[in-house]
Amino acid sequence: MTQDTVRPDGTLPPPAPTGGWSLVLPLKPLGLAKSRLAPFAGPHRADLALSFALDTVTAALACPGVSRVLVVTGDPLAGERLAALGAVVVTDEPGGGLNAALTHGAAYARRIGPHAPLAALSADLPALRPAELARVLGAVPTGGPGGRAFLADSPGLGTTLLACAPGARLAPAFGEGSRARHAAGGAHEITLPDVPSVRRDVDTGKDLVQALALGVGPYTAAAAAALV
Repeated sequence: MTQDTVRPDGTLPPPAPTGGWSLVLPLKPLGLAKSRLAPFAGPHRADLALSFALDTVTAALACPGVSRVLVVTGDPLAGERLAALGAVVVTDEPGGGLNAALTHGAAYARRIGPHAPLAALSADLPALRPAELARVLGAVPTGGPGGRAFLADSPGLGTTLLACAPGARLAPAFGEGSRARHAAGGAHEITLPDVPSVRRDVDTGKDLVQALALGVGPYTAAAAAALV
């Protein structure tokens, strides 16, 4: 682990000096992640799940305006690899599933970046491009405490990004059908064209084929090559 990981005594790293975006990504233990990929990937499923996260974090850290990327995970291997990239790894998962992990990560992000806008981002965006992510973040209304916005996934049913202004509650409602829940909760839907890499999360073999067609990062490219 690097100094950006949550310290064993529970103390926080020093607050970052800028108010740029804080991004929070959730990652299940690798042995449990991406179960729907099992028929397609077989024994390579865990490697793919880690590779997706590595490429997502690499691209997010390279995005203009992003000050910090936090990953909520209890997986020691994933935590070590992601911390080495520069992510802040939050290891004390609260239990209770995806939205509980994101709420926990968001609270942690507020403590180290209290004046920063905040977004939850899927950790399975292996084709993510920094410029496209920057466009999406730039479309979030951050002028007031009520500003919340989301981006739907490629199929149009789920959500890959949920963002809020400084001081606003993130209120994540991810999971099946999350697009409708986030809209019903008052979040503004971002409808930018030409940001496919931010929409293309990967849960199935078909999703992976589509991500590969967009052009994935080096970690996923190497892991996918092992499937051949």
